[in-house]
Amino acid sequence: MAKVVPRPELNFWERIYFIEIFKGLATTLGHARKGLTDPAHFPTVNYPEEKPELPRDYRARHRLMKRADGSPRCVACYMCSTACPARCINIVAETSPDRHIEKRPVKFEIDLLLCVFCGYCVEACPCDAIRMDTKLGVMVHDNRADFVIDKTKLMDWDPKDYPVDDLTSQSAPGGARHADALARLQSGSDH
Repeated sequence: MAKVVPRPELNFWERIYFIEIFKGLATTLGHARKGLTDPAHFPTVNYPEEKPELPRDYRARHRLMKRADGSPRCVACYMCSTACPARCINIVAETSPDRHIEKRPVKFEIDLLLCVFCGYCVEACPCDAIRMDTKLGVMVHDNRADFVIDKTKLMDWDPKDYPVDDLTSQSAPGGARHADALARLQSGSDH
């Protein structure tokens, strides 16, 4: 059964809406006055010179995680390309020379013009090989081919740009925990 909600009775001034229009204009002019007299009231960023600070969990451009020896953590299982609703990930696999790893990607490409930045690839990856935490939210190129990023561009990141408590990033070459991770990798205890 539908519930009937009674409409409130409007008086004469409320029915002609003039008072309500003036209330709205007063609110708008009040905000305009604050913006003109107090510029600090509206925080703005001078964009090309200053970059906005993006949160760490912002879904930005992708990166492939590195092992301690500098090779990609990806095992070419195709889970990310299977989960991708835009079908923008292209992987070509080959047999890995490391006996602990079955496959590795020869080619790993992401077409950023097709990508919807949903993060399904990150969620589907079983070995934490792909992340979207680069804070590169603005991508500008002058042709379409530059929006297709390959394995070398995906692995072009520096561990110093990531927090010290991110153990996986700091285990990559150049990171704070690289020596320990490389020793574990060479001993065979970390694969």
